Amino acid sequence: MQRFQGSLRLVLTTLLLVLLMGLLIYPGLKNVAVYLHSAVTGSYISGTHSLVFLSCPNEQVGKVIARTIVEKKLAACVSILPKVFSIYNWDNEITETTEVLMVLKTRTSKIHKLSEFIRSVHPFEVPEVISILVDQGNPLYLKWIEETVLED
Repeated sequence: MQRFQGSLRLVLTTLLLVLLMGLLIYPGLKNVAVYLHSAVTGSYISGTHSLVFLSCPNEQVGKVIARTIVEKKLAACVSILPKVFSIYNWDNEITETTEVLMVLKTRTSKIHKLSEFIRSVHPFEVPEVISILVDQGNPLYLKWIEETVLED
């Protein structure tokens, strides 16, 4: 009987691994696989969350955009860093400006929707929207982001 249970356990474990690998192959089902893996192992999947950098011409514009982003649950939090000095090449001219830098904390799966929204409301012709994957972090903070920024 123990031999049968051991074989059954091996078959079920193999089936679960094959199912998880299959889910990872299909992009639409990747989130399901991530949640299953996280639930089974209790570990954080690197890259599930992202930091997004966004510059704005001033604090007033930044606050309006930040508030709307948080209200729409496209990010859990937006930190606004006042007065960064930027030097860049625009239309073949070296330009120097003072801006604010915003750091948004969100789910990686929301980056596309977030970027579309920013482009629709931002005063710059080409707004900066750059994301960086979160490798690790405070599990309670990352869980808060998940609870705040819901999946579609």
